[in-house]
Amino acid sequence: MFHIRSRVSGTIILYAIFSISSLMLISEGTEHIVGDSSGWELFTNYTNWTQGREFHVGDVLVFNYKSDQHNVMQVNSTAYTDCRTDNYTSLFTKGNDSIIISEVGKLWFICGVDDHCVNGQKLTINVAP
Repeated sequence: MFHIRSRVSGTIILYAIFSISSLMLISEGTEHIVGDSSGWELFTNYTNWTQGREFHVGDVLVFNYKSDQHNVMQVNSTAYTDCRTDNYTSLFTKGNDSIIISEVGKLWFICGVDDHCVNGQKLTINVAP
């Protein structure tokens, strides 16, 4: 009986060590403040803002804006290109929205208020594997 308990205890200890080391390998993603100090605003060149940045699954996009003046819509490529606000994947309206990147590939965001998208309030990123 003692021998069985020792093996069970040893297995539990090995499992605990493995679990703790696995947790230590998980790292938090990078936080990207969209537009830096300008935030999510009209007439900002977000293509320039993305230059030199890498985006990965687990990273966080933070959109800071006045909630009574803007919003953030996650859209598909067609809605992005045409600034269409009638078909979005997600809508954010709080003014301090954190979006965790959960997939590899291109992601598109626009402001759905008035003509803001047409005036450049749009962002596309390429999420690396």
